[in-house]
Amino acid sequence: MIIGGGPAGNTAATYAARLGAQVTVVERDVVGGAAHLWDCIPSKAMIATGGAMSFTRRLHGMGLEQAPAEVDVDALTSRIRSIQDRLQHGTTRLLESQGVEMLHGSARLLGPHEVEVVTADGVRTLRPDAVLISTGSRPRIPEWCHPDGERILVTRDCYPPKVFPASVTVVGSGVTGVEFVHMFASFGAKVTLVVSRQQVLPSKDPEVAAVLEADFLNRGVSLLKGARAISIERVATGDSDDPGASAGTGDEVIVRCDDGRVVHSSHAVLAIGSVPNTDGLGLEEAGVVLDRGGYVTINRHCQSNLTHIYAAGDVSGKLPLSSVASMQGRKVAEHVMGLQKVAHRHLDYDKAASAIFTEPEIADVGLAEAEAFAVGRKIRVTKVPFSGTPKALINDDTRGFVKIISDPATGVVLGGSIVGRHAAELISVIALAVTANLKVTDIVESLLVHPALAEALAEAAE
Repeated sequence: MIIGGGPAGNTAATYAARLGAQVTVVERDVVGGAAHLWDCIPSKAMIATGGAMSFTRRLHGMGLEQAPAEVDVDALTSRIRSIQDRLQHGTTRLLESQGVEMLHGSARLLGPHEVEVVTADGVRTLRPDAVLISTGSRPRIPEWCHPDGERILVTRDCYPPKVFPASVTVVGSGVTGVEFVHMFASFGAKVTLVVSRQQVLPSKDPEVAAVLEADFLNRGVSLLKGARAISIERVATGDSDDPGASAGTGDEVIVRCDDGRVVHSSHAVLAIGSVPNTDGLGLEEAGVVLDRGGYVTINRHCQSNLTHIYAAGDVSGKLPLSSVASMQGRKVAEHVMGLQKVAHRHLDYDKAASAIFTEPEIADVGLAEAEAFAVGRKIRVTKVPFSGTPKALINDDTRGFVKIISDPATGVVLGGSIVGRHAAELISVIALAVTANLKVTDIVESLLVHPALAEALAEAAE
């Protein structure tokens, strides 16, 4: 029994069915995952469109006359929905082809070994041999914010787009927050980012964050550093007693920070993380242990304290990445079907590659420079800017760099980060090296394409 048909659930279902299991998937929203199809895919589709608009503003550098582009909101909305439908239908067809039973409804545990499923056709009680909880997450909303879906938005309110705001304040400078800053700025909005720390992306390499901050400032983005939002309210223009309020009629959004600073804009987007969808599942009543954040506590096999109940994806409290969720689902299927008794590689979360789809793109994998220094580990760090890479010059985009972290004694690649065009694709080379314990010489001796951005990887390795 799989509760939740997102990346973790549908991958687990596919693999378990191929291995001979009788699989039932219960999904209350969309097969493919709400977070994946309602968050990740639409936002990246809009970012791609915004990136195309940004590119048209740089055409003079390519020897072309600049041709300003305009957004067709209806066409963009149709494009997003078409992509969502295609992915959802593809996932559904794959599961059905494997003989997976699909139930549209909700499920909850009645006890350690019983699951109640409520669908439009009625109520069923099942006793599966194993249960996978993969119900995903939803945007976190603090008590001081009351989104209305019109001017005060959470991330899922932003697509398909109803309107493109003239100005927007983004609260939250993590991965989601900076992606939304990039997206709105690309569409021509005046953007302010509330940064609670002293750098955007506080968990990332400071050199990486510095490149992104410089690009934001160059594009006219305002950064409020060291400011923590404490309230977001929608008011009629002219009704506000703040000196920075605009004149005229209509509505605006006011974001107040704990240091007294106030930001006025037409819209605000809250992007301060997510919470797991574990409530209402009967987990604690069935004896499943949750941590203080509501995530299911799991071991390296993704098992909860009840060994026949597993958790994968966002509810597991590990890296909230679709790639990680899918791999967890595969590992769960292998473990349930006994493949851990033969060849079975445990999932190493420290070796998961991740990307941020800003402009320039950001990607990293493995050991970070700051982490190594924090524990006193000796490392070798080599950094090569794209400014000397022929393909970057051809693209008229030399922003960013490649950084490789290796063991100075053995030459084994321990990690790396990339800032620049196609960073999300290029990081795969370093990710493979980290996972397979390859050495920098393995990258150096690879015969790569010329001209290509990947040549910077070989230079950094050399």
